[in-house]
Amino acid sequence: MNAQLMKALREGDVGLVPMPLTLEIVNMLPRIERDIVPDMPDRIIAATALFLDAPLLTRDQRIQMAAITTVW
Repeated sequence: MNAQLMKALREGDVGLVPMPLTLEIVNMLPRIERDIVPDMPDRIIAATALFLDAPLLTRDQRIQMAAITTVW
């Protein structure tokens, strides 16, 4: 992992919060259609946004086509 990112996560005052993969997030995965978002890491990111009810900052057109609120 990038040294600057690690430092930011340790300091904790930059608005970054690591989010563990939880059962609740895994349960959101079926809501992300595999035909639209085929890559599992992207599906996990999208499911995390759904679980948190948070918009996702992305330029990924596949994720933007899924049932996710995106910003960009």
